[in-house]
Amino acid sequence: MPSFTVFKGTESGAPKKSTTTKPDQLTGDNVLIKVTASGLCGTDLHYKNADMVLGHEGVGVVESTGPDCKVLKKGDRVGWGYNHNTCGHCQQCLSGSDIHCPERKMYGEADLDQGSFASHAVWREAFVFKTPDELSDEDAAPLQCGGATVFSALHDFPLNPTDNVGIMGVGGLGHLAIQFAAKMGCRVTVLSGSDSKKDEAMRLGAHEFIATKGKKELKISRPLNRLLVTTSAQPNWEQIVPIMAPGSKIFPLSVAFGNFEMPYFPIVVQGLTIQGSVVASRHVHQKMLQFAALHQIKPVIQTFPMTEEGIQDAMTKLENGEVHFRAVLKAQ
Repeated sequence: MPSFTVFKGTESGAPKKSTTTKPDQLTGDNVLIKVTASGLCGTDLHYKNADMVLGHEGVGVVESTGPDCKVLKKGDRVGWGYNHNTCGHCQQCLSGSDIHCPERKMYGEADLDQGSFASHAVWREAFVFKTPDELSDEDAAPLQCGGATVFSALHDFPLNPTDNVGIMGVGGLGHLAIQFAAKMGCRVTVLSGSDSKKDEAMRLGAHEFIATKGKKELKISRPLNRLLVTTSAQPNWEQIVPIMAPGSKIFPLSVAFGNFEMPYFPIVVQGLTIQGSVVASRHVHQKMLQFAALHQIKPVIQTFPMTEEGIQDAMTKLENGEVHFRAVLKAQ
């Protein structure tokens, strides 16, 4: 019975080194992956107190394949994200929206004995993705969830290159959203509390930057056709709604609990849409990686060792807002 190292959440919130054991022989289209890097996502913080293996932005190298594998081979560089499996036969799966499969197996809900904070993992070939040569393991890791989340919101719903895309927040999600939207040919307007990240946002591809703190009314060059909200806190909608174009869409992308509240009347008279969107279905995930490789879209990262101490350090810094965009854990 092969065993490998994993790092689990604990009641205290401190990561704990543990072991997962899998059957001797791989079955079906399962592949054994040696983990080389893992992104640290804000969602991981929600599970730090749970008795489960942490991490879902994994990248590694295939070490062996099951008898039904048709695509991957030993030595291939691959990655995986939030969703691990689906039924394969429901309407959502058959129409290319498998991320919404009623039987999906997602991080935090299934496969709690393994994750990307580990030395190895075993996943279905159908739910891992080849890593393009143009992307390093460290750069590819945050794309498996952070990149997939923002790309899906831009890709899955009608978007014109003439649209003005608003990105609220310049953080782990926001700094990737700026790059994707700009490379799609859109005008990109960034909304942030202060001017502290203006220079970096413009370097990443933004065309306009608006500091919102302390302002009752926002001045904008063009109304927003789409707004990606990447901040954990809800914005002041009284401030935001007036800069939305008629028929525009608002995408709340960060994970939060509680109610979503905004003025009712403007939704009706301006024809606004509040659009839910969660990571990416498999074919969109693959397109995201290819698009990022082609356009050299890369996260801004800080690296930490994949040890108990390294994971704790990275998680503490992320909670305190001290990570400059994305933390990546590197295998030791």
